[in-house]
Amino acid sequence: MTSKVTYNGDLRTTCEHMRSGDTFITDAPVDNNGLGQAFSPTDTVATGLGSCMITMMGIKAKGMGLRLEGSTVEIKKHMAAEPRRISKIEAKLILPSIASDKERKILENTANTCPVLYSLHPDIEKVITFHWEL
Repeated sequence: MTSKVTYNGDLRTTCEHMRSGDTFITDAPVDNNGLGQAFSPTDTVATGLGSCMITMMGIKAKGMGLRLEGSTVEIKKHMAAEPRRISKIEAKLILPSIASDKERKILENTANTCPVLYSLHPDIEKVITFHWEL
């Protein structure tokens, strides 16, 4: 088992990672009858994309002798109605300008082939930008 999700009531869940025991909570968003005091389930999907992309880049960078510490991914999620769903995810990766043009292309390609990106529904628009500026 990968994880366990427990419904706490009041549109809140506790999500537990079975191997580590780490947990986080989710709340339904305010615009969907929730408190909005934590990540919503759709927030975790969009955030998972950013986490996956930067993790894959980190693996590749390490093998190339590059360091990406301090890099960030800014995520913006857009919702649609009927049916309620994620319609668009914008991911802005802000990275250190330590890599050559060739290395940047390799790292960007790595990010664009992360498993979460491949797992998202094709109807979800993905806008991914890379800013090599730190």
